Amino acid sequence: MKIVILDGYTENPGDLSWEGFEALGDLTVYDRTTDHSQIAVRIGDAEIILTNKTPVSREIMGACPKLKYIGLLATGYNVVDVKAAKEAGITVTNIPTYGTDAVSQYAIALLLELCHHIGEHSDCVKRGDWTKNKDWCFWNHPLIELAGKTMGIIGFGRIGQGTARIAQAMGMKVLAYDTYHNPELVSDTCTYASLDQVFASSDVITLHCPLFPETEGIINKDTISRMKDGVMIINNSRGPLIVEADLRDALNSKKVAGAAVDVVSTEPISMDNPLLDADNCIITPHIAWAPKESRQRLMEIAVKNLEAFLNGAAQNVVNP
Repeated sequence: MKIVILDGYTENPGDLSWEGFEALGDLTVYDRTTDHSQIAVRIGDAEIILTNKTPVSREIMGACPKLKYIGLLATGYNVVDVKAAKEAGITVTNIPTYGTDAVSQYAIALLLELCHHIGEHSDCVKRGDWTKNKDWCFWNHPLIELAGKTMGIIGFGRIGQGTARIAQAMGMKVLAYDTYHNPELVSDTCTYASLDQVFASSDVITLHCPLFPETEGIINKDTISRMKDGVMIINNSRGPLIVEADLRDALNSKKVAGAAVDVVSTEPISMDNPLLDADNCIITPHIAWAPKESRQRLMEIAVKNLEAFLNGAAQNVVNP
């Protein structure tokens, strides 16, 4: 059985092993497949492929008639035409839970960096700014204490809940928006709320929802106008959840005090992205998911997904 991994480098730049897949078939790993004309060529007569961000369209499936299984090395599966896959009898699986702790931790890291600008202040010290300062201390940005403030979380699945636990441990109150309510999560410091309540009452808004038509652009000029003056916005979920030009304008007008994002609408980021011209906006290169521990879990689940498929009991199927 032939197995092809189309873009394995970000999952395994050399610190993990592909041995789990090697035990299941004849494995070929490509670090990247950026030339779309090469996708079908590289798949060839393989029955099994794995992809992270390399798109697999209806046309590619049609050109690869032996294909039976597409495994996502990620949670999101919008790079695969799942409807076409179902019509062709191709099973598509994803990795739903590998990065919960890592992504929750990173959301809080973005928030703390926004509150303290630790990296920038460290750079200032190394440049000699502290040595030259007339006073015994200085700061280049307002420093923000989070205890007692309210975090609005849009999307209260595993990652949203993980972020909430850390926020509550720091003394924050949580307003959670989700279409599903779990009454066991409600407490003195965590309650469900409508979107309007989240926008109106939150000091910090963090995004942890999937990218669907109804959530695309959920942060926009109109919704920002309904937020508190000086709100902070965190996004390490999906870039298109934010209308970036609207957020830039709100940051530059100080309506939004600061934003920190790990994802943008087009990745890698284009140099004309509006957020690059925004005041007090921290941007990191989509790395919330990437601690080694998290990637190891992803690898293990991806192997188990394929094993389950080969044993006739497919799991984590996104096109049943």
